[in-house]
Amino acid sequence: MIIKYYSRPDCLLCEEGFTVLKLVQEELHFDIEIINIEENDQMHEKYMLMIPVVECNGEVVQYGNLDYVSLYEGLAEN
Repeated sequence: MIIKYYSRPDCLLCEEGFTVLKLVQEELHFDIEIINIEENDQMHEKYMLMIPVVECNGEVVQYGNLDYVSLYEGLAEN
């Protein structure tokens, strides 16, 4: 399973969210594709108010202030 992680550089909330995602990864074993929204105008426009965003199979699992339980439950369903 590949998880897309939308973020941008120098974003404290994104760094904290990535740490939570890595903790979930220890339990569920998936690959993470990090996408910098500042490298694509469409991605930037779509996600700039939502980052960080965790997406699995084309669906947003969680965004903003990420928490372990919600991420785990959302990703375990996939």
